Amino acid sequence: MGAQAPPGCRDRVTGIDFASFRWLAPYFRGSRRYWVVAALCTLVSSALEPAVPAMLKPLLDRGFTGAASLPLWIVPAALLLVFALRGIAGFLADLALARITQDGLLALRRAMFGRLLDVHLALFRRENATSLSNTVVYEVQNGLTQLVNSVMGLLKDSLSLIALLLYLLLLNWQLTLVVFLVVPAVGWVMRTLSRRLYRIARSTQTATNELAYVVEENVLAARVVRIHQAQGAQSTRFAALSGALRRLALKAAAASAAITPLTHMLAASALSLVICVALWQSRDGITVGTFASFITAMLMLIAPIKRLSEAANPITRGLAAVHRVRELLEREPAESSGTHAPDRADGHIEVREATVRYPDTGRPALDALSLEIRPGEVVALVGPSGSGKTTLANLLPRFVDVTGGEVLLDGHRVQDWDLQALRRQYAIVSQDVVMFNDTLAANVALGASLDAARVRRTLEAARLGGLVDQLPQGMDTVIGHNAANLSGGQRQRLAIARALYKDAPILILDEATSALDTESERLVQDALQELMAGRTTLIIAHRLSTIEHADRVAVLDEGRLVESGTHEELLALGGIYTRLHALQFGN
Repeated sequence: MGAQAPPGCRDRVTGIDFASFRWLAPYFRGSRRYWVVAALCTLVSSALEPAVPAMLKPLLDRGFTGAASLPLWIVPAALLLVFALRGIAGFLADLALARITQDGLLALRRAMFGRLLDVHLALFRRENATSLSNTVVYEVQNGLTQLVNSVMGLLKDSLSLIALLLYLLLLNWQLTLVVFLVVPAVGWVMRTLSRRLYRIARSTQTATNELAYVVEENVLAARVVRIHQAQGAQSTRFAALSGALRRLALKAAAASAAITPLTHMLAASALSLVICVALWQSRDGITVGTFASFITAMLMLIAPIKRLSEAANPITRGLAAVHRVRELLEREPAESSGTHAPDRADGHIEVREATVRYPDTGRPALDALSLEIRPGEVVALVGPSGSGKTTLANLLPRFVDVTGGEVLLDGHRVQDWDLQALRRQYAIVSQDVVMFNDTLAANVALGASLDAARVRRTLEAARLGGLVDQLPQGMDTVIGHNAANLSGGQRQRLAIARALYKDAPILILDEATSALDTESERLVQDALQELMAGRTTLIIAHRLSTIEHADRVAVLDEGRLVESGTHEELLALGGIYTRLHALQFGN
């Protein structure tokens, strides 16, 4: 992510990527009538722009001459009517714009969140949570708000400019030709500075994400930072990134601020020429009313010209945000899925010559590994850190795809399974328990319909009945951010209750008791025994005492299967398993 749009997609004058506007259009289809309302109201407001200078001509030429040809109430009444109509039109346009923005924002956010739920998991190895959260929550909101408001502002100011220029042409075409001299110069200013603003906006996004990530890291690692007295180093890191963001903000401010004085100078030059030509024309009988009306209309041109010249800034910032959203939706592939979708698998797993290579790593995580797990069998995976145990477990529900070989469930390649049906066959209990800021019952029934009686039974089976009785609202108690108020053992047993509720035929236990004290481990082991009954089970464990009763132990080393057998058989073999056992038990 982070690549810029192809140069061919940009307008040569403004440097704006109009292809992004075409890409956004489908997300605003439901707001067509509001676009029509906003456009019509904007047209009315812009068409009335020349009315004020137009009223000056008869007012000055006839209103102050003492003649009775112009009733005194005409101009004030017309002025009130013009501003009333413009006010009503502006109010309705603003309401329509708010509806357009919120409708488009809702559609885009739903599309992005949906993509996060089905995107290939490799994205989460490349992008941090802060960057993705900023894109879904903040960047898209800021980008769309700026774009919609800027586009409508661009339309309004363009129509106002056209209306005023037409009035000027009707009033005095010779003087109007002088005004046209300023247009190419304004176009050059917009083209040059908008390109610079776009580059700065893209860099600012990256710098903002990096700064937010530092904050996130220090919030999550608050204890580690304090115990290692790393506050100074982290402050320096934060200050460096903050300084980089500040420099980018100053560059953007300089580029944006340069537009206003340049536009004013161009307008002043045109005004000076107009005054000179008008004074020369006054010899031929140009009236005071005509001159005042022309100057007023010309001065009124400055505001829309200025806003048009400044429109590049919010548009480029908005497009930079939309560009990142577009990358997420278009360039990040969803997970592929097959069609095989039985209701419940038998649990027969075959791994045939499986090889897995991660990007930017040396040796493969798995190297032509073969393993068969029969239905109902309990197989333990052991081996040194980095031997490929977790990678092998991640192959089964397709959290990782093989780069060579194949993985089969009940005789069908996992790529041929419907992805939802495949993952419905697995329940996972790992050392990294993740809970949602929801009720205890909702966390247990996660993804399934909530049956209170069944939730209670699974909590009892997971040895959490006593905890439920102690909570203020029982199973309906909200457990907070990642159930931080529960102990490690309670959180682990809550994960077991979730797996029990799912009732999948295949169970993966990934270091499920590695971080627990003896008492908590005993309770968790009791719950695990109930969970494993009648299920094909794959256990990943460093603590060999937890897998001695497995039907079979598979020993991995450097991505290869090097030993396989029962606990007793492997001890008698005198290989890697024997050495690991001796290291843990001192024999």
